[in-house]
Amino acid sequence: MIQKGPYEADMDESKPWLRFYGDVPETIDIPRVTLYEALRRTAERVSEATAWDFMGTTATYREFLAMVDDFARALAAKGLGKGDRITISMPTSPQGIIAFYAANKLGAVCSMIHPLSPPKEIAFYLKTSKSTFGLTLDAFYPAFREAMEEAPLDVLILAKIGDYMPLPLKLGFWATKGRKIKKVPPDPRVVWWREMVSGDFPEVETSGHDADDLAVIMYSGGTTGKPKGIMLSSYNFVAQGTMAAAWGGMTENDSMLAILPIFHGFGLGVCINAIFMGGATSILVPQFTAESVAKLIASKRPTFIVGVPTLYDAISRDKNFTQANLSCLRAAFCGADHLPRPVKERFEDVVATNGGDVKLMEGYGLTEAVTGIMAMPLTEYREGSIGVPFPNMLAKIVERGTIEDAPIGEDGEICVHGPAVMQGYLDQPEETANTLKLHGDGKIWLHTGDIGSMDEDGFFYFKLREKRMIKSSGMNVYPVEVEAVLVKHPAVDMACVIGVPDKKQMERVKGFVVLKDASRAGAAMEQELIEHCREHLIKWSCPREIEFRDELPKTLIGKIDFKILEQEEREKLGETA
Repeated sequence: MIQKGPYEADMDESKPWLRFYGDVPETIDIPRVTLYEALRRTAERVSEATAWDFMGTTATYREFLAMVDDFARALAAKGLGKGDRITISMPTSPQGIIAFYAANKLGAVCSMIHPLSPPKEIAFYLKTSKSTFGLTLDAFYPAFREAMEEAPLDVLILAKIGDYMPLPLKLGFWATKGRKIKKVPPDPRVVWWREMVSGDFPEVETSGHDADDLAVIMYSGGTTGKPKGIMLSSYNFVAQGTMAAAWGGMTENDSMLAILPIFHGFGLGVCINAIFMGGATSILVPQFTAESVAKLIASKRPTFIVGVPTLYDAISRDKNFTQANLSCLRAAFCGADHLPRPVKERFEDVVATNGGDVKLMEGYGLTEAVTGIMAMPLTEYREGSIGVPFPNMLAKIVERGTIEDAPIGEDGEICVHGPAVMQGYLDQPEETANTLKLHGDGKIWLHTGDIGSMDEDGFFYFKLREKRMIKSSGMNVYPVEVEAVLVKHPAVDMACVIGVPDKKQMERVKGFVVLKDASRAGAAMEQELIEHCREHLIKWSCPREIEFRDELPKTLIGKIDFKILEQEEREKLGETA
């Protein structure tokens, strides 16, 4: 007989965080419907509200749903049906989101990949997902053509970035970039977006697929170095989106910048789908630059901003943001990476100076649960906390390598349970079994691989991705803690810490630092920063060396890419590593 665990006890004991919810419901009635059906319900509720804004071209929910229905007819006429796979390789644009919901109406599965993926990666994703259809921009046709030599597609749909641009912007794009895009040669597999949306195709009914059927494949790094396909259902997305919308109290009067890309859970799950679940407006941003985003904030006046730390760091330095009226902001959330204190303070100072009154709150999520599934309540703040679980979600800390609850306040692995948790990894049963585990309470828990702790009130604190932990002379070193100390030094602008292979220590701690004044880089500054760390950290956590850089490498969504730095160090050491 399975014993009830602590989360099966009375509500106050199992969810100590509930008393900090404010106006957010303790539980939400999440409809068990498909993504398409959830969008249709929103369109019926707020039909004339603006669903999305793309560079000034807008669509109401009524118009958006009609676009989805039209494209679903076109896809069906080309042969896409229930259970088929379509790879969507698009920037954050109308075509990408129209296709996403249209494919769902037909019961097809969307495989979401980065539009700048090289041919070998595209071929890997096409084969992994078993896609027969693809959607990308004409500019990326050469990469897909090469990939299709290894992984053929029946149909490749090509869109142009200017398809939904207002005429002046379309002409400007053509004059500066569009005319440089190579003409697509004759290819029987290619069909153009414009032809599909302007065609007259037979009516098509929804497929009748279940909300729990596989709907979306997203990708995450694997232990073997190959990305893992994360299997997500419509219900996973509807649940996460509904919870996130409720957390922010989103209505048709709200809007959010969709800065993060749709191949990423954060971008697709929060910036797109959660907005549509709440009936708010998604302001689509196809390409990030600090200047363009800052100008959009000034002109579009969104009520919500979500992003990664480097995004907030960049816009806080842009004059278009620092001079804008920011009284429009209701909330700003940061996720996907540790938020350095200087970045938080700089952003909040700019907002306060320009008429706003919001704190930059941290949240937490992972693609294995669509995206964000906990965040700081809008009415509460805890230094360094990633917040508390959303309604309908449970979270706890277990002792590492076990399924046993860790004591309050002690570090362990973050585990989550609830309706946003994935179905598993595509065609990888062993990886799935290592991640989704049955606990003593009879529930299946997602083991995130992230290290954190929980306080007595149920607030969680993220420490690091478990695989980032440095083992130095047998002692555990958490890079995020060392980085937090480094960026507190007044000379430091940005820092990243890695473990470098070492014969004596197994790994030694090395820091990479970007200084506010690059001219100060040198041996004296290196020693000053090491001494600074020694004042705040135990001996084995302090960097043994520091390398100064003009900039740090970034991932495709703007996080500091510590893996590149690790690879560079291994290459330097060669066989010694």
